[in-house]
Amino acid sequence: MLIKRFEDLEIWKEARKLVNSVYDLTSKGAFNKDFGLRGQIQEAAVSCMSNIAEGFDSDTKQQFIQMLSYTRRSASEVQSVLYVSLDRCYITESEFTKCYDQAQLVRKLTNGFIRYLRSKQPTR
Repeated sequence: MLIKRFEDLEIWKEARKLVNSVYDLTSKGAFNKDFGLRGQIQEAAVSCMSNIAEGFDSDTKQQFIQMLSYTRRSASEVQSVLYVSLDRCYITESEFTKCYDQAQLVRKLTNGFIRYLRSKQPTR
């Protein structure tokens, strides 16, 4: 498959799923009322998706890799905030696991994509 736009990237599609999962979790109950924590996890999830898109339109491969490293960090932030959410009883263990696993998938895909980009020889 030829990649012509960031929406074609599997990693972006999985990051989009993460965003929707986070928004589903934060839209109900006590989580919805904890504005600080809710905002932090939402911003981290959206950052994953946005950094992939922004990186796709970078001028250099190195800039793209840098944006992907931000994606990876943001996915880790989502995972960390999920622990706080679980500890505060805002989410169930099942909700935690589902969202955590989605963030982990984004991290793994990001790592793989970074390795792929680093392995590509520059075209002349």
